[in-house]
Amino acid sequence: MLILEKNMLTEEIEKLAEQYGNSRASLMPILQAIQIKYNHISDHAQQEIARVLDIHPVEVYGVISFYAFLHAEPRGRNIVRLCKTICCEHAGKDLVEKAIEREIGVKFGETTKDEKFTLEFTSCLGMCDQGPAMMINNEIYTKLDPEKACEILSTIK
Repeated sequence: MLILEKNMLTEEIEKLAEQYGNSRASLMPILQAIQIKYNHISDHAQQEIARVLDIHPVEVYGVISFYAFLHAEPRGRNIVRLCKTICCEHAGKDLVEKAIEREIGVKFGETTKDEKFTLEFTSCLGMCDQGPAMMINNEIYTKLDPEKACEILSTIK
């Protein structure tokens, strides 16, 4: 990260601390704001958040690693989550999984080099009666088969 970018990020974190407060209680809203803007929380951001809130950097990382919606590594602009419950497994999740990996060009748990897509499994989307199900960003798609999943992804590509 360039020095100018680091300074801008530091200023942004300091402004967030002014907005939310500079106590431990402000950690989550600051993390969420950085996550939304940058799609991840870099090592530098973690260090600066810890400094501004006067807490140990390990505490910041601990919160990031605990919550599934916070990430320390860059992720794609489009997050594709495929449900891995037993209901979706029995409905054909494995075939959909392989089709998605072929269509996007990475395995689940990976991000494309252009950071356009990240593939993840999720424990449940609450659509057990309509599986296999996937969520792309905040949109849920149900009753998938390999062809339908690829058609949906091709509209996003």
